[in-house]
Amino acid sequence: MNRPVVNRHAASACPHDCPSTCALEVEVLDERTIGRIRGAADNDYTAGVICAKVARYAERVHHPDRLTRPLLRTGPKGSGQFTPIGWDEALDRIAEAFLAAEAAHGPQAVWPYYYAGTMGLVQRDGIHRLRHAKGYSRQFDSICTNTAWTGWIAGTGRLTGPDPREIAKADCVVIWGTNAVATQVNVMTHAIRARKTRGAKIVAIDVYETETVRQADLGLVLRPGTDAALACAVMHVAFRDGYADRDYLARYSDVPEELEAHLASRTPEWAAAITGLTVVEIEAFAKLVGTTKRSFFRLGYGFTRSRNGTVSMHAAASIAVVLGSFRHEGGGAFHNNGAIYRLDKSMIEGTDRLDPTIRELDQSRIGSVLTGEPDVLFGGPPVTAMLIQNTNPMTVTPEQDKVRRGFAREDLFVAVHEQFMTDTARMADVVLPATMFLEHDDIYKGGGNQYVLFGPKLIEAPGEARENHFVHAELARRLGAEHPGFAMTAREHVDWLLRHSGIGTLAELEEKRWIDCQPPFERAHFLDGFGHPDGRFHFKPDWTRVPAPNAGPMGPWREMPALPDFWPVIEEADEAHPFRLVTAPARSFLNSSFGETVSGRKREGRPTLMIRPDDAARIGLSEGGRVEVANGRGRVVLTAALFDGLKPGVVVAEGIWANADHEDGRGINSLTGSDPVAPYGGVGFHDNKVRLRALDAAT
Repeated sequence: MNRPVVNRHAASACPHDCPSTCALEVEVLDERTIGRIRGAADNDYTAGVICAKVARYAERVHHPDRLTRPLLRTGPKGSGQFTPIGWDEALDRIAEAFLAAEAAHGPQAVWPYYYAGTMGLVQRDGIHRLRHAKGYSRQFDSICTNTAWTGWIAGTGRLTGPDPREIAKADCVVIWGTNAVATQVNVMTHAIRARKTRGAKIVAIDVYETETVRQADLGLVLRPGTDAALACAVMHVAFRDGYADRDYLARYSDVPEELEAHLASRTPEWAAAITGLTVVEIEAFAKLVGTTKRSFFRLGYGFTRSRNGTVSMHAAASIAVVLGSFRHEGGGAFHNNGAIYRLDKSMIEGTDRLDPTIRELDQSRIGSVLTGEPDVLFGGPPVTAMLIQNTNPMTVTPEQDKVRRGFAREDLFVAVHEQFMTDTARMADVVLPATMFLEHDDIYKGGGNQYVLFGPKLIEAPGEARENHFVHAELARRLGAEHPGFAMTAREHVDWLLRHSGIGTLAELEEKRWIDCQPPFERAHFLDGFGHPDGRFHFKPDWTRVPAPNAGPMGPWREMPALPDFWPVIEEADEAHPFRLVTAPARSFLNSSFGETVSGRKREGRPTLMIRPDDAARIGLSEGGRVEVANGRGRVVLTAALFDGLKPGVVVAEGIWANADHEDGRGINSLTGSDPVAPYGGVGFHDNKVRLRALDAAT
């Protein structure tokens, strides 16, 4: 075995669920210890800048609470009572439980469950090889990207866009639906470069006054879920005032005349009444982008969090088409570059063993699945055994009270492979200690950029922690699952993927450190045609035929508007629930990751509810007071933080804290709904009506 070289700086890639996928330089102090992590200065997207939480990654790698030995539950589920066991016993117990579930109900009673705790293609996606080789239930990945991707692809036809490095060449950068300062720091790097070198204006659009909004030249704070109304008003002004590029529209879009007629009534006054913005703000934004040819619209994942998010994303992307912004370097709209990579993951995922007739269970509806609701089980058997990797559903999934009941079933066997004792691990029968990204080999691809990067093993894992790939292979051996991918190392998988994808070898990637997969300008800007067969942007999509990942139409898809429009399907406040709750990301956490770090917890403080002072006064709530937030799904107790940067009736809870960090042991997702978002599923995490009750007397 090759031992890591010590006292050096080594190349790696950030594995976390962030589109930036930063190129890293890691200070390796010895074979088990790292120091500081920095962004690679010679990677022209990372540009030497990374977020503070990854820069301090040594705090996470060397945390005293890391899991280092397999554990067997000895007390009631959720009690935290475990005893250490050996790896062979742990794997034998898991295999025995899976075989018992299969014998009693068939292989679909086993549900391998995963998501984006690592974005590495080998360690994340190898769980599918076990799934397919055994015929276990499949998983429909609905919790994050569906809504935004579907809205983007409905218009453009493919999940690509202009080179995101062109942000630095823009004269106006519109950051919409993402708090880039907190969640995509590299977007700000390039936007600020454009401001410094070109005098570019930065516009930030969000549902509360984030740090990104505060750093913008024009910050627009609108009511949650009303983005499409703003987009339509901007396009109305573009047609009204002559900013629309009619030649471009005639060549590159499907129904420009029909769109213009439709937008005739979508005035700034109309949008102001819906969004809570002023007419002056809307007119100023429309004029800025209308008179600035090099306007770059960076559209984020906030669109995925509302029940009308698909329609809103489609409407926002449509602005760049009406203005003809795609014609120009530093112009156009961008969301994600997923379709530029043509990577052959068939060996990693074992797709040659995939049986498409096996049911596909919705990951977002895990509460309904585990409590046995017939419609989500598709007439199949109950789920009685699970392997969970790279995700923490007891904290991050919606309708937490239902999820809790599902995991508490005595007939459900759960194995969790984790780095820390998360809420989900506490509900497990067997807990396996997992490696972190510097302790195994893997390959990564950017979503917000255009790079494929290799992340090598740089240090030894603590104790008996093992990589995901090891678990897949060892379980396969015990379960009689056969596939050549189980006999390969992670490095061999990376090399196989690169060779079969036609982009080189592992040796070449290690030498280069990253591969730039950016398409040519004409292709990236859709100047050779959009991705639909007719080569045009579709203002009028067929919502049931959008070529985006899906498991068939879901939610109220029949009610979706034919053209860009505000779709009032959001969960509006009512008399019983007079507030709208947004569950936004915290700067120091990433989903439920980093919630264990001392620095992150110190910065974030405690689970809080941001509320306007006037709204707080009406319910007798003061700064630092305890407040019950409730709706028909559950209740949570938070601490009030008075904040002026909100629209009336809107409250914000930042970060996904562990359940135990809350006064009553219930986290914020007790309040979010799992009802599928149209047309292809998703979760309205930012789209919740709630009632508030002050638990402490106002002072």
